[in-house]
Amino acid sequence: MQVSRIQFLFTFVVALTIALFLHNPVGAVQLNPTVLVDIRSINPRIALDIRYATTNNFVKQKLYPEARCILRAAAAQQLSQVQTALEAQGLGLKVYDCYRPLAIQRALWAIKPDDRFVANPAYGSRHNRGMAVDLTLVDRAGNELPMPTGFDDFSDRASRSYKNLPANVLKNRQTLEDAMVKAGFIPLSTEWWHFDAKGWQNYAIRDIPFSTIPSTALNNSTAK
Repeated sequence: MQVSRIQFLFTFVVALTIALFLHNPVGAVQLNPTVLVDIRSINPRIALDIRYATTNNFVKQKLYPEARCILRAAAAQQLSQVQTALEAQGLGLKVYDCYRPLAIQRALWAIKPDDRFVANPAYGSRHNRGMAVDLTLVDRAGNELPMPTGFDDFSDRASRSYKNLPANVLKNRQTLEDAMVKAGFIPLSTEWWHFDAKGWQNYAIRDIPFSTIPSTALNNSTAK
């Protein structure tokens, strides 16, 4: 009788542990939301095409030393939720830009000192806070879906209010926006690819180099 009771308790504890793990995967709730993390440590299935780590950008210069998507943990976990939701539709995310150190914002401003295209480093940007992401949709094979423009195209076609587009392009733009908004992101009206995490204004501008941010998620504290 005592043995069966012990077996029952053991089975119950194991089942409860598994249920808690499935409901709250490792890293999903343990991270300090203000910590800067590499998105690959949160969800490695999110594709990357970090344009400022290449010359394939509007200033035609490589500004980032490495191709990484760094975000505050709160934003990174929200983005992971978007990826998971899109996978159920046979889709996924490809990221163009995430956290941008203030030093790189200054370099970008020196190249293009025009606040229509680049945030003035004197005030900083949402990217400098690790609370903004630029991205698009891809299919199961990793191919980008047709969108109104390419990344960092500053024509009227990039605006979310621009309607003179093929039906499939309008659908793709809306699918991306709906998925991001559902997870709590705020779309920028003038750029179909840009989304801000809620509460971005509560996070400080940072100037931490990519090289100092670990590639694995750590539950260390970071000042806002």
